[in-house]
Amino acid sequence: MSIPSTLKYTKSHEWVKLEADGSVTVGITDHAQEALGDIVFLELPDTGRTVKAGEECAVVESVKAASDIYAPVSGQVVARNEAAVDTPESVNQDAYSAWLFKLKPSDPGELAALLDAAGYAAVADEH
Repeated sequence: MSIPSTLKYTKSHEWVKLEADGSVTVGITDHAQEALGDIVFLELPDTGRTVKAGEECAVVESVKAASDIYAPVSGQVVARNEAAVDTPESVNQDAYSAWLFKLKPSDPGELAALLDAAGYAAVADEH
């Protein structure tokens, strides 16, 4: 299981990358895509949507189950990965390059509550 140390994580298996412009890129972890199995469909939030930290805002469907994706921080959706929607299996191929959506955080301080790689590894080992 891959857990890059350059990213932040949520207990619900999303990864978060802080970008140079202050936005955050969000995807699901390698652990999550392994647990889901073959991903066949992604439903991503619309650009412009405002979300709160912990709010359900996307859905990943696999041959096994559907799973909600939660906003890691509050903010506005500024981009969605249409290429991943067209080829959802790309999340299985490389969960850390197949991002799902980008947010402009309304409170950058919320990023401090996210897990580092070691903290996420402990959570992932429990599941």
